[in-house]
Amino acid sequence: MLMQAARPLGELENPTEFIPRHIGISEADEARMLSVIGEASRRALIEGIVPRSIARASEMKLPPAVGEAAALEELQAIASRNRVLRSFIGQGYHGTHTPKVILRNILENPAWYTAYTPYQAEISQGRMEALVNFQTLVCDLTGMPIANASMLDEATAAAEAMTLARRSVKAKGNTFIVSGECHPQTIEVIHTRAAPLGITVKVIRSSEEWIEAIQGDDYFAALNQYPGTSGWLADWTESAKAIHAKQAAFILAADLLALVLLKTPGEMGADIVVGTTQRFGMPMGAGGPHAAYMACRDEYKRSMPGRLVGVSVDSHGNPAYRLALQTREQHIRREKATSNICTAQVLPAVVASMYAVYHGPQGLRRIAQRVAAYTAVLAAGLEQLGVKRLHDTAFDTLTLDLGSAEAADAVHLRAQAAGMNLRRMHWANGRCVGISLDETSTRADIEALWRVFAAEGQALPGFERFEKGIEPRIPAELRRSSEFLTHPVFNSHHSETGMLRYIRALSDKDLALDRSMIPLGSCTMKLNATSEMIPITWPGFADVHPFAPPEQLAGYAELDRQLRAWLCEATGYAGVSLQPNAGSQGEYAGLLAIKAWHESRGEGHRKVCLIPSSAHGTNPASAQMVGMQVVVTACDEMGNVDLADLEAKCQAHSDKLAAVMITYPSTHGVFETQVKALCEIVHRHGGRVYVDGANMNALVGVAAPGEFGGDVSHLNLHKTFCIPHGGGGPGVGPVCVVEDLVPFLPGHATGGRTGHAVGAVSAAPLGNAAVLPISWMYCRMMGAEGLRQATEVAILSANYISARLRDHYPTLYASGNGHVAHECILDLRPLKETSGVTAEDVAKRLIDYGFHAPTLSFPVAGTLMVEPTESETLEEIDRFIAAMIAIREEIRRVERGEWPQDDNPLKHAPHTAASLMTDGWSHAYPREAGAAVLDERRHAKYWPPVGRVDNVYGDRNLFCSCVPVSAYA
Repeated sequence: MLMQAARPLGELENPTEFIPRHIGISEADEARMLSVIGEASRRALIEGIVPRSIARASEMKLPPAVGEAAALEELQAIASRNRVLRSFIGQGYHGTHTPKVILRNILENPAWYTAYTPYQAEISQGRMEALVNFQTLVCDLTGMPIANASMLDEATAAAEAMTLARRSVKAKGNTFIVSGECHPQTIEVIHTRAAPLGITVKVIRSSEEWIEAIQGDDYFAALNQYPGTSGWLADWTESAKAIHAKQAAFILAADLLALVLLKTPGEMGADIVVGTTQRFGMPMGAGGPHAAYMACRDEYKRSMPGRLVGVSVDSHGNPAYRLALQTREQHIRREKATSNICTAQVLPAVVASMYAVYHGPQGLRRIAQRVAAYTAVLAAGLEQLGVKRLHDTAFDTLTLDLGSAEAADAVHLRAQAAGMNLRRMHWANGRCVGISLDETSTRADIEALWRVFAAEGQALPGFERFEKGIEPRIPAELRRSSEFLTHPVFNSHHSETGMLRYIRALSDKDLALDRSMIPLGSCTMKLNATSEMIPITWPGFADVHPFAPPEQLAGYAELDRQLRAWLCEATGYAGVSLQPNAGSQGEYAGLLAIKAWHESRGEGHRKVCLIPSSAHGTNPASAQMVGMQVVVTACDEMGNVDLADLEAKCQAHSDKLAAVMITYPSTHGVFETQVKALCEIVHRHGGRVYVDGANMNALVGVAAPGEFGGDVSHLNLHKTFCIPHGGGGPGVGPVCVVEDLVPFLPGHATGGRTGHAVGAVSAAPLGNAAVLPISWMYCRMMGAEGLRQATEVAILSANYISARLRDHYPTLYASGNGHVAHECILDLRPLKETSGVTAEDVAKRLIDYGFHAPTLSFPVAGTLMVEPTESETLEEIDRFIAAMIAIREEIRRVERGEWPQDDNPLKHAPHTAASLMTDGWSHAYPREAGAAVLDERRHAKYWPPVGRVDNVYGDRNLFCSCVPVSAYA
């Protein structure tokens, strides 16, 4: 046995080094792949693909990479700088207990957090069942007939409700009435969203003004909060009638836990109901991610933004879930879209739905009754202490009038000294203080709060005095009488054993990254490493209120500063905001910054936005939302932006040109060689260049948009920087800008907004703050060299797939030397002519081989767009290639007439185990062919739970809540 020569201690490889753990390709693998591609080295490959005119001149200035243990230790020190006090701030964010069976088996489980958006229904049945549970939960508690599968946060859901109402009602007014009882962050986001659309926002500060306002004729919708941000409870039935008499819409932002005990918004006549499900098991996390919700009247369902999970049937007649109404909004409507929502908050929505499944209606009642009773006890004790309250009614929140701002300040200081945060209310010249209780509140908390408000020497109330017979401060006419969560799923899984098995049964139905490669083009489904995920549930990050005093958020401030600096290095930009909590929000914020910059120079008339015909649908939708006019520019036969057409459009709209939006590398997976010339043309005509960051995984370390001419980009941290997709969300979409646009980045009143900032685009100052540690860990463990290597290996892997499949499926677009960027588009269009097989048939057949399909028919109908990422091993890439070749051989059998065009494994894919075990097998191909087992020794067989789902049936028979058990009989 040969012994290795001893190496100096300093040269020994760190066993916790992260880079070779993240990147799936070894040196030996790389050599083999390069030989297939026909390149001598990875450096030669990259230099032949990335135009030399845009290549980075210097390395990113990032701290040297450290191992996993060292990075976690460093991040723990940052987290420790956050002060976690007992929070009684409320304002839409509350303490909650995440059931540990849900914490470990969903929130911390890669089977759930590495899944993709359920566009391929057959391999998404588990997470879609969880989302149907979520929709049912929302419908039942709000009393509304239909709900979607989650929104980004409560504030943006309210803004979406505003635009949904505007396009759905007959009222012709242009004013949106907003009660001052709405949370301040909601009002702030509504102002941001309304201004570009020319909507006037009228904020009402008293109940008298509210009644007067809704009697007017100048508005199209009115929004109120239930319970109010001050804790006030009121019956809005008469308001709804008055609003409807004006043919306007009534919107309520409602607390779901309160609705367990309260009369429903639906019973009051609400048209749209929005809110957050945060207190159903998701930690506060300094603002997110949390699943907001939207529910509405049945008449509005085909205009409702976001995703909707519906029930259809599969090819065997069995119930099956699918995303419903997929032709709406940015998918098809593009520049006519009324929303640019592309992501949701699926993982938090799943947590919320499972929280309801685990507790059931009786458990939720106990939680809500305890909160309401403790609030009543707190109120009674404060009355005994002589503290004045604004309202007699309450569910969980009390607003106290202390007589002066000085007295309120003194109370805040005493509370903080005792380890508690109260809410600073800005009403009545600052003399009011707010207290909100939640399911984590205890008797000790209430006694501690009494001590804060008691004068020196004043006797404290005795808790025992109120312990029996205390009535909640909910008026009798507002107490809920209707049943909710009567479906068996909410009444069956209350033991941990039962819950654990239900969660496992759902995850077994799905394909996520923990099972196999997900080769989706434009979506970058890479490794979400365990060491990156560990910090998200640390109390120092998870248990922080987004509106806690700034001095308590020093750790988050440091995390924000460092991550923004690293992202500036990666992109070449001068400034970054982490506030946008999705890529769509980042696009919106970036275009708002461009718009505000033009206006600051007296050029507010510049409103034309040029967008290539190949662009993702969110681009024109975002431009429309900021009040820009979309002009589409042509692409050439290779998928590149047609520079001649672009220059002609710039010339034609020179005096009105605001911006151009491009994706780089292009949506077609190619580095366009003339991107610098494109930027120069647009700048010459006074416009700014927006570079969509969807394909940033092909750029980090090798080229930077801020260096080659971009003015603005958004990044998808849930793509390039390792925040997992979570079944379709959460996401983070930071917006990055050049120096002169930095003052126009989104601001937040709580976070010290400057005069030029465009206003809040998300409810919390740091958006989905709790997942930012994931990207911090990724950057810290990779360093500049690791990030560049990741980019280059992603490009290498895509070119290897393109080369290996060249003789079976030609790559549609490539550069002059035949290479692609980090993804390749496989052209399947000719197959329909020769065999009747479509790209969708191939996508469904890949399920039989154990793979999620690549991106189907985007950006070109009849194609598959494949992106392997850098973290896949060569063994897995080869397994995918083998599956694609095997499918091509099956197609050849159809072409040769061995199998009929209408009866072959592709047309009947995917095959369930039950369908292959039927007594009478009548197909023209054998059962073994249907099973599609390439090599059973190397990979466990995945069996899809349903056959091909009927999309047309699902839209014609729209049904979006829990399926009756009888349907499965």
